[in-house]
Amino acid sequence: MPSDELQYAAAYAPVITLREMMDTYGSDVWNYAYFLTRSREQANDISQDVFLKAYRNIGKYRGQSSVKTWLLTITRNTAFSWSKNSFWRRFITLGNQPLAVNAPSAEQEALGNQYANRIWEIIMELPDKNREVLVLDLQHGLSIAEMSGLLGIAQGTVKSRLARARDKVRKIIEEEERE
Repeated sequence: MPSDELQYAAAYAPVITLREMMDTYGSDVWNYAYFLTRSREQANDISQDVFLKAYRNIGKYRGQSSVKTWLLTITRNTAFSWSKNSFWRRFITLGNQPLAVNAPSAEQEALGNQYANRIWEIIMELPDKNREVLVLDLQHGLSIAEMSGLLGIAQGTVKSRLARARDKVRKIIEEEERE
């Protein structure tokens, strides 16, 4: 192990425990794995793998990105490896999962949940490239630069994919509202 990696391992290993990583970033990793795989079972398995890989390789973390971005990169790579090596592809919509919406009445809350669920269904139907940047933006709050680094593409490409994804979602919603 090079001396730089030893320094990082010594610096981060005592500071970041597996439990702390899971508590802090567990929902982000699971949600991202779910959006990539569209399967709860696969998201569970991938999340476990991600945290084990991260813990084993904490010494390789160089601090060039946030821990969250580093974990999401591991999540993405793990999910893609799973998809290439198994026959688990299934489509599961978010229609049965209520999203938290603050509303003054139960009726408004139900309508808001229904609307939010429909938006997530539309997002899940987008092409992979568009869906991925939109999920990283909306669900994980990553910046253009962080998405660029995570996906290994230019910032301009991230911006154009994000704009296209938003346009597609907006157009579908507008069409549905006209009907």
